[in-house]
Amino acid sequence: MVYLRSAAALAVMLLAAQAVHAAIPDDTYIAGYAAAVLKHTLMLDIPSLTVQDGTITLPAGSLGNVDRANVVRVLSEIPGVNAVRIAEVTYQPPAANASSQPVKQFSGKPAAVAANPALLPTGLLPAGHLFKPLLADPRWAHFSAAYRNFQNDNFDGRNIASVSFGETIPIYRRNLGESVAQWEVGLQGGVFSDFNLGAPSSDLVNSDFIASVYSSFRAKQFSAFGRIYHQSSHLGDEFLLRKEGSAFERVNLSYEGVDLRLSYEFPYGVRLYGGGGGLFHKEPSALKVWMVQYGAEFRSPWRIGSAPVRPILAADFKNFQENNWGTDISARAGIEFENLQVLGRKLQLLVEYFDGHSSSGQFFKNKVEYIGVGAHYHF
Repeated sequence: MVYLRSAAALAVMLLAAQAVHAAIPDDTYIAGYAAAVLKHTLMLDIPSLTVQDGTITLPAGSLGNVDRANVVRVLSEIPGVNAVRIAEVTYQPPAANASSQPVKQFSGKPAAVAANPALLPTGLLPAGHLFKPLLADPRWAHFSAAYRNFQNDNFDGRNIASVSFGETIPIYRRNLGESVAQWEVGLQGGVFSDFNLGAPSSDLVNSDFIASVYSSFRAKQFSAFGRIYHQSSHLGDEFLLRKEGSAFERVNLSYEGVDLRLSYEFPYGVRLYGGGGGLFHKEPSALKVWMVQYGAEFRSPWRIGSAPVRPILAADFKNFQENNWGTDISARAGIEFENLQVLGRKLQLLVEYFDGHSSSGQFFKNKVEYIGVGAHYHF
């Protein structure tokens, strides 16, 4: 039954992606959309922008002191945009037999040329990420706080507060020659903790620590993310005291692993991804090695009315050899606020559903199901 639900959900996403890909906005639509985005998001009024074959061209002089990289990034998220060009404007003196009015021309040397999404800044500690976060992955490093109501008794209590603290930090980024492709290397780390709200002191139940070295790549709508990582799992002191003398069996769970994910972004905010990985240096040593992961996301390019919010929908599927390849389903849906940002991360309010083996390390053998609601800061 789980396989049927997973296959049906993924099939719907694939059909939607194909239908969306078949209808790419024309240049007139993009020009109007770009002008509106600049005016309402960055407070810029640039009627002289032009669009040809999905390429937006802006005169550099119209941007003033605004961060050009941010302008390129914002415009590149518009459905159907293939490139963003910021061109310097020069003046040619009139010919002897020409009108006395100066003629504006683009110099042809763009200050920034980008595919969708835009080329990001390069060098040490650059801004942005080549590979976008996986919104429904329960173990993607980011800052979040959520309430979860468990539908069975396979966890410690049914009312659980889950928090995460983590980040993906690009250390060095570089372009691949004169192409639109880029690569980067960096660090990713996070802590994921669960608290039993039904216990006398809201006991810490479990904490998972993940640290990794990663490399990512992007060329237009295609991106990839590979990493070598370490994960260890630890139980809370109050939880252990409550469980003294019970049948609970602590597992010293710790391992290293390697994985790779590939992603493709379609028009209208649809994204599909997939990949897999394996473990080494395992404890317990009997842990089976392989896993696969795949999913789909929708980040609406349209606001809800005049409010600065956009709908979000994401589904993530994982199959572990350890669990006989059963499917773990994580689904999230909600809204993203454009005007509530911290260090380029946007606030998302999402409802969530999970059905599968627990992502909390010490409980990885337990089949759980929960519904919840949470706040997330994502790039």
